[in-house]
Amino acid sequence: MNTIQLPSITPIDHVAVEEKVGRLNKRSIKKESKVLALKMALSMMDLTTLEGKDSEGKVRQLCQKAKQPHPAMPDLPHVAAVCVYPSMVRVAKKALTGSDINVASVATAFPSGMAPLSVRIDDTRFAVDEGADEVDMVISRGAFLQGEYQQVYDEIAAIKEACGKAHLKVILETGELHTYENVRLASDIAMQAGADFIKTSTGKISPAATQPVTLVMLEAIRDYYYATNKMIGMKPAGGIRTAKQALQYLVLVKETLGAAWLTPDYFRFGASSLANDVLMQIVKQQTGSYQSGDYFSLD
Repeated sequence: MNTIQLPSITPIDHVAVEEKVGRLNKRSIKKESKVLALKMALSMMDLTTLEGKDSEGKVRQLCQKAKQPHPAMPDLPHVAAVCVYPSMVRVAKKALTGSDINVASVATAFPSGMAPLSVRIDDTRFAVDEGADEVDMVISRGAFLQGEYQQVYDEIAAIKEACGKAHLKVILETGELHTYENVRLASDIAMQAGADFIKTSTGKISPAATQPVTLVMLEAIRDYYYATNKMIGMKPAGGIRTAKQALQYLVLVKETLGAAWLTPDYFRFGASSLANDVLMQIVKQQTGSYQSGDYFSLD
């Protein structure tokens, strides 16, 4: 394993971060541009089901929605990926045959990560062998908070190797990292260790994704790109429920990283309840009236 090169991090100005988010949230997107932005947000979603009661039927239904989010509007884009537990990867892969929608799988003893590294590596290899195109791993937050940064780096690098050709999204679980400085450091470690994406949260604890934390992570991605010329993706996950919030996140990405990151290859939403609100807003923009939530499937 390589030795991590820890960056020298200046304490983050919390007030400046939150003021910038507040300023950008005042941006207004109107009419045709709003419809385009909503469709873009839809194309960036990872539709997700991560429950103990998941069944093959539920996964197949989710995959159908991924391919055709709203049958009454067949011209809408499909989503980026369907995210499931490793045991459901094969079901999702089969259901998505013929589409270019990726299958993502949480692994590494999600959501706690509290398992021996050998178990987490086996978990990752199983998901990839079942057909996962992407793996969402969780870092060892306990090790990170104890200052065991080399351990965190080594574990991410080992999971990256186990992924083979599958892309690796590294979940920081920012709600447990407590400070913006920790979020920034964890982002830097994950990128150095081989992350293709960095992701805020598992969605299993509160707070999950927030805009200030996302901004800190986007700035880490920007600085890493300036240093290496390598583009790393970003995925805020959990707590994003409305189309208005989704558009605010897109503005953050555009203003921090530029238009090159406004694609599903480099930006995703992990928010299982977001899709229906985005669909309702698209219908509103195109027809002038809201449809009842009953017209959209519950996932």
